[in-house]
Amino acid sequence: MKPPVFDYHRAASIDEALALIAQHGGDAKLLAGGQSLMPALNFRLTAPAALIDLNAIECLTGVKETGNGDLIAGAMTRHRYFETSPLIERHLPLLRHAMGSVAHVAIRNRGTLGGSLCHADPSAEWPALCLACDAQMGLQGRGGTRWLKADAFFVDLFTTALAPDELLAQVVFPAWPQGRRWGFQEVARRRGDFAIVGVVCVMDVDEGGVCTWACIVVFGIGGRPVSLHEAAAELTGRKPQPSHVLSAARCAQSAADCRTDHHASADYRRELVQALTARAIDQALGRESVHG
Repeated sequence: MKPPVFDYHRAASIDEALALIAQHGGDAKLLAGGQSLMPALNFRLTAPAALIDLNAIECLTGVKETGNGDLIAGAMTRHRYFETSPLIERHLPLLRHAMGSVAHVAIRNRGTLGGSLCHADPSAEWPALCLACDAQMGLQGRGGTRWLKADAFFVDLFTTALAPDELLAQVVFPAWPQGRRWGFQEVARRRGDFAIVGVVCVMDVDEGGVCTWACIVVFGIGGRPVSLHEAAAELTGRKPQPSHVLSAARCAQSAADCRTDHHASADYRRELVQALTARAIDQALGRESVHG
């Protein structure tokens, strides 16, 4: 298959990209890594009149640390950077670990943080990771930057809160407190495929072993990743024992509104939610899962 005919523009700055977006309106598509867009073009699933390439905009690439320990990631930063960067390993090891589940190395070398987030595939890892990390999205328009938390950015299947005249410029990951723990689990048909179900668990445990805060995010089950607050509440304020982990996993299963598609039934996804939630919690607690 070949893509439809379109005009190609290589923007040299954010201002130039925004001017091109304004010029072409809804008839334009932004090209980041192209790992999702190029197949869609080739299969004629999208037919933009103009393609605006962002790869020459240097300020959209890279990750820097602020004075308070937050990490600011440019939207054009490649997946591979998060997988190999010592900065990410020190401050957000969850991201480094999860990148091993994002497609394959060739795709991680080209795919970008912003491209994945704006594509908003509910089975992709990045939307769930940003939700679990309480990330904020910097949406750049000609009038300035608008900030949205991840929970408000993801609306539904392949749908975000990004306005037609905006582009995602950066993502801010708040600094983690000392000793924050995490677990990441997913099931896919083959290594590198999109997840049938995935679970991210992030938690804080004090010196006495009491969980003071927890977040459980499930993805792949519906139109967007979801944070299961009731399940997380089963862990907080106590020293998590196997019975508490099982209770949280069952709560996650009950709360999960799962879809049926050609990959899996809703019932199978619900079973995965329980199993993977228990495993992710046990992983965060640093112990071998006893819940299957």
